[in-house]
Amino acid sequence: MMDLRGVFAPATTPFDRVTGEVDPVAMRANLRRWLEAPLAGVVLFGSTGEGPLLDEDEKARLTEACREVVDGGRLLLAGTGAESTRATIRATRAVAEAGADAVLVQPPSYFRPAMTPEALRDHFTAVADASPIPVILYQVPPRFSTVELPAGLVRELAKHPNIVGIKDSHGDLKSLAALVDACGRNAQVLVGSGAMLYGALEAGAVGGILAVSLLAPAECAAIWQAFADERFAEAGRIQERIAPLHRAVVAEMASPGIKVALDELGMHGGLPRPPLKPLREKDRPKVTEALAAAGIGAAAAA
Repeated sequence: MMDLRGVFAPATTPFDRVTGEVDPVAMRANLRRWLEAPLAGVVLFGSTGEGPLLDEDEKARLTEACREVVDGGRLLLAGTGAESTRATIRATRAVAEAGADAVLVQPPSYFRPAMTPEALRDHFTAVADASPIPVILYQVPPRFSTVELPAGLVRELAKHPNIVGIKDSHGDLKSLAALVDACGRNAQVLVGSGAMLYGALEAGAVGGILAVSLLAPAECAAIWQAFADERFAEAGRIQERIAPLHRAVVAEMASPGIKVALDELGMHGGLPRPPLKPLREKDRPKVTEALAAAGIGAAAAA
């Protein structure tokens, strides 16, 4: 089974401020900064990466551009979920050919009432059968319009030899623990909330895909390592410092806020892709304050 232990950074996608096209040069520069920390790898085209707003060919080109940067045994994961099974398979094969190690696949949600456990089982089974690389299920944050993956369905899907894990973004330890139980030894659970990495590890998760790690990669990796080394008090202290940053920027402002924070940290944040709107000017000071409170970047030294 693919080893998913550790912290993964779900990369934002930079866009050219004039043309609105994806900016591979800026993205590679960001990756180099994030990977200065001992992260397990990077995830492209997730919620933070505005994956649903990217074209298939953009995903393939960016995957290829990022592959050379994500080296040294670290994993490059790519989001490929789409509304149809055939589109998901096509996108999955394209990023696999471009160099992705595994794919992150959320459930289709437009025809939500029709997405019964049976329909979802057939969808994910078909994707896993066709995928040349491992598949990680993605339970999208509840605040998005999405479809729930019941623990019983996850238990069944985890038995598929090409489904190796699930990212759980419920933000609820009880739900995560149920998924850990459902997966057993067949698949691994990654938490999606940077406010609860410590608790998730206690509950049996092997790591996390954490948007807050884009702002505090070393700190998030340190939580995981301290926990693995049984330095629980140290892990708890770092978690307490990072959790408010997650709540203030990631949970409240999502990608537009994260991009503002990256700009403040001297990285490539920029604007989100329409129809997403940039962060409101009145909210920008909140980003600065949250970074300072967490002891991150220039804002902390001011």
